[in-house]
Amino acid sequence: MNATILNSNEYAVLVEQSPILIWRADLTMECDYFNKRWLAFTGRTMAQERGNGWAEGVHPEDLARCLKIYTESFAQRKIFEMEYRLRRADGAFRWLFDRGVPFNGSTGQFAGYIGSCIDVTERVVAEAQLKVVQTAELEALRGLLPLCAWCKKIRDEDGNWETLERYVCRQAKAEVTHCLCPDCKRNNFPQHHGAVSL
Repeated sequence: MNATILNSNEYAVLVEQSPILIWRADLTMECDYFNKRWLAFTGRTMAQERGNGWAEGVHPEDLARCLKIYTESFAQRKIFEMEYRLRRADGAFRWLFDRGVPFNGSTGQFAGYIGSCIDVTERVVAEAQLKVVQTAELEALRGLLPLCAWCKKIRDEDGNWETLERYVCRQAKAEVTHCLCPDCKRNNFPQHHGAVSL
């Protein structure tokens, strides 16, 4: 199978028309290139995004974490992956999955980073919604007490079965006193029904 060799013009076309957002940073850690997809997404010019201009579009709640991952990875020259919100041209913040990799120049020396981003907003929103549902379900389950239908023992959080009295004492940190309700006294001890409550 023959490998197709692309010339520099063909590479440029691939990068510019790629369906993903692409950026590049030089040795100063400042970005010196963004492809057309990135610029169309942000609605900003190359001049506005260059250097650290791109960071103006990052959501304020994500910026510190984003910069920490970026600078620490750059210092160690290691691949990084992160998610953050970036302001789209219409003003909406969208979640991006950003992967940056170190690259070497023509001399083989470390020359900076190349990164690619994809919009993962739908997945992030779906995961957040699922977490809300799961949390609600867990809260509902926490409100249920597993009670034996026959002996009325309760299963505790460790899976042990204990009497209702012991469970209540442990959970409520209170002592249980025994007595008879009027119905039980009447049905089980009719001879004492009129006597002082037991």
